[in-house]
Amino acid sequence: MAKTTNVWSDLGLLFWLACLLPLGPARVAADLFNLSLTTDGPATTGAEVTISASLVIKDNGNLSLPADIHLYRFHWIHTPLILTAKTEKNLTSTIHVVGNVPGDFQVSVWVTAVDCWTCKPLARSALVLPIKESIVGNLVITQNTSVSWPDAYITKKSLRFSFLLHDPSDFFKSASFFYRWDFGDGTLLLTDNPVAYYNYSSPGTFPVNVRVVAEWDQTKPDATKGIVQKSGDFSASLKLREALQGIQVLGPTLLQTFQKLTMAMTFFGSPPLDVCWGLKPQCQPLEDRECHPVLVTRTSFNLTHVFQDPGDYCFIFRAENAISRAHQFHRIQVWPSTFQPFVFAFPCATLITVLLVFIMYMTVRSATQQKDIVESPEVTGLKCCCQLCCGSLFLESPSEYLEIVRENHGLLPPLYKPMKTYNV
Repeated sequence: MAKTTNVWSDLGLLFWLACLLPLGPARVAADLFNLSLTTDGPATTGAEVTISASLVIKDNGNLSLPADIHLYRFHWIHTPLILTAKTEKNLTSTIHVVGNVPGDFQVSVWVTAVDCWTCKPLARSALVLPIKESIVGNLVITQNTSVSWPDAYITKKSLRFSFLLHDPSDFFKSASFFYRWDFGDGTLLLTDNPVAYYNYSSPGTFPVNVRVVAEWDQTKPDATKGIVQKSGDFSASLKLREALQGIQVLGPTLLQTFQKLTMAMTFFGSPPLDVCWGLKPQCQPLEDRECHPVLVTRTSFNLTHVFQDPGDYCFIFRAENAISRAHQFHRIQVWPSTFQPFVFAFPCATLITVLLVFIMYMTVRSATQQKDIVESPEVTGLKCCCQLCCGSLFLESPSEYLEIVRENHGLLPPLYKPMKTYNV
């Protein structure tokens, strides 16, 4: 009898220790274990969804986890989803569920030691599984170009529109699909192929939509067959741009220092544009440190600049959008501000005007006098000046001109000299 009592005492002690052993590591399990959840959802109503939970150790290198799944228990809560299958292997538990009504359903799971129901969970996790009434998939737009920018599309080049069905459980394996494409510019297309091609002729933002319809035969509970149909609408915003064909620069090519320069640029391409400009003695490509960046949201841009030093300069412009880039050069010659031709032209014009007025005054005065009055030396000098400066434009008559010539040149020598005689 005493032996029997001792045996039961020993069994009770072992059972108590068995509960305490999982309890020790469970107290620190929240810092040692992770429970990772993965799923192939979302899914349409009636389709099967797979959810997997894996127990892993945090990367601290101080604890090793036995690989025996029988030492741990996975507890799932998936209501109102219907459980169709459950498997456990290598510290991973996988369930298969089906949702018959649409909605967002939370699925929770936690792990405990298999022999200790009252112990704290080693780890827990949860996720939200979307179940939709419509078809599940994605609309993908691609363009076969060498553009290095992502999500950039060019006008006048063919685009590929693809619908990718999400059906990991082959729920639609016996269905027939139809596609109604709306390219956003008034063009509609009906196909039975999930791929369509289209070419836009002008830039802009276009809302692209595809309606997908699936039909298949299904046996009803009363053993009769009927056609079941599911559909879904998928859309995307498509931004089309024109490649940057070039830059037009309008501005002076000759300027003075400290004079404000204004240049107008026109870009033959779709904005927004990343514009960069620089100034060098020679028209050579710019380095990044020599460039002044400007964001241009239109197809035109004005640039102002003031030169402080004379010389020959070259404006270098570089612009790029999400499609391509272009360069342009503009030469300009800058003169010193002290070199101004009008500074010399004004005094000369003033002097000539005064001289002409004085000549006209003297001409009118001399015309009122009698021709037999002897002219003073001052008047004679004036007429000489007039003759030298203005020619015969302001002379009164040919006879007066001849008189002035005689007074200036004196008597002419005789045409024939007398012959000398010699006495022998």
